[in-house]
Amino acid sequence: MTATPWHAQAARSMPTVPAQAAPAQAPSGQASRPEPPPTFAPAAAAQRSLTQAAPPGGKSVTATLFERPFTSVARECRDTLGPAGYGYVEVSPATEHIQGDQWWTSYQPVSYKIAGRLGDRADFAQMVDTCEAAGVKVIADAVINHMTSGSGTGTGGTQYTKYGYPGTYQDGDFHTCRKNITDYTNRDDVQNCELVGLADLDTGNEKVRTAIAGYLDDLRSLGVAGFRIDAAKHMAAADVAAIKAKMSQDPGFWVSEVIHGDGEAVQPDEYTDIGDVDEFRYGRRLKSAFQGGDLGSLRTIGDGMLGSGDARTFVDNWDTERNGSTLTYKDGAAYTLANVFQLAHPYGSPNVFSGYAFSDHDAGPPSGDEGWTGIHAKPEITGMVGFRNAVGSAQLTNWWSEEQALAFGRGDKGFVALNNGDGGVSRTFRTSLPAGTYCNVAAAQGGCAQKVEVAADGSAQLTVPAHGAVALHVDATG
Repeated sequence: MTATPWHAQAARSMPTVPAQAAPAQAPSGQASRPEPPPTFAPAAAAQRSLTQAAPPGGKSVTATLFERPFTSVARECRDTLGPAGYGYVEVSPATEHIQGDQWWTSYQPVSYKIAGRLGDRADFAQMVDTCEAAGVKVIADAVINHMTSGSGTGTGGTQYTKYGYPGTYQDGDFHTCRKNITDYTNRDDVQNCELVGLADLDTGNEKVRTAIAGYLDDLRSLGVAGFRIDAAKHMAAADVAAIKAKMSQDPGFWVSEVIHGDGEAVQPDEYTDIGDVDEFRYGRRLKSAFQGGDLGSLRTIGDGMLGSGDARTFVDNWDTERNGSTLTYKDGAAYTLANVFQLAHPYGSPNVFSGYAFSDHDAGPPSGDEGWTGIHAKPEITGMVGFRNAVGSAQLTNWWSEEQALAFGRGDKGFVALNNGDGGVSRTFRTSLPAGTYCNVAAAQGGCAQKVEVAADGSAQLTVPAHGAVALHVDATG
């Protein structure tokens, strides 16, 4: 059975649904031109409070390990994320959910027990402890806008109906508009009706707010550092803020999923007083630039979007890699370069998405160690995580670009050059780095396999390979 079509800006891409559920899916050649750099206010995480928005501390990069079992996430924290310098790992929803192999079943919760396919409560707690020991904090993806679209037995044994969840919710806890969202220019429709047939919780109801806050408090008690709020666009910003305020524990890091749509009633900037917001326009602009566009346009990538201190950026996520709006792992070198750019550029707080290979839109995660894309562990990416940590809030400087290549510095802390073209780019670049020998941390070989000399005047003779990058920073010298 094919799912009911829905608006392109909704919170989740559409799957094919199992027999137990109603049609619904989870809710988510030009001349070179040196130019003066734009002024950015980088997401200076160390200057922001934990409850405000951007991740605190010197390590601001998040890795989203989509649909990874909790035991696998723990291993990645210990072996890869921690050593690379990632500050955060985002994990997929932990709650009991509808049965089925499709990825989106994780986004139809049945109860707030930790009893889904990714692991149980003990697995989750052990993951948090292991990641914390590795210096990586856990962000939980929380589905609090809705429940399911049908009836059945959940992954933890809970029997449920669309508007009945024993011990959690009953009919009166849901909005009375029991039809699908059809008009994204109508705020009431977007926030009080049903996202692809999913039972829409009345988040203005104090009982519902208390239940959700209790669930989030429970996750905090297990050590999670904060939350990604799934489908936040479909809840009034005031409701989301009230739920956050109702928590008895410090809410921690908070990021809302609010997909931007031109002319729509609900816009991302409504949620910035609550915390960070996922900036979907960022990935779309990267795709345009890296697929036949002009890389020089990236100089002002943040124009018209959320302020840098409010935005969480990403090249893609599980929805966009399925709906074609962004680059994906299938784009190869261009995808890797886009991730390098994201980690080098000062706009926003970067999130590296790492999922699994798929050909079927609905396909769920692999059952073993094979099939994962492992983007978060690529040497070019882990090297750039170190770059991000080293440059901190240093301003963007020394901008240079051609149609298929660009370069810029981060003050006297770092310098990066990207080449999306089919031939190498060799020239002398002006940097602000101290004289010395530097490692190219964006080299596919990793480590310090490639070295670059920076002269006393800050100049560096670089050859940037086709579809490759050179990145230098003061914490990686030869």
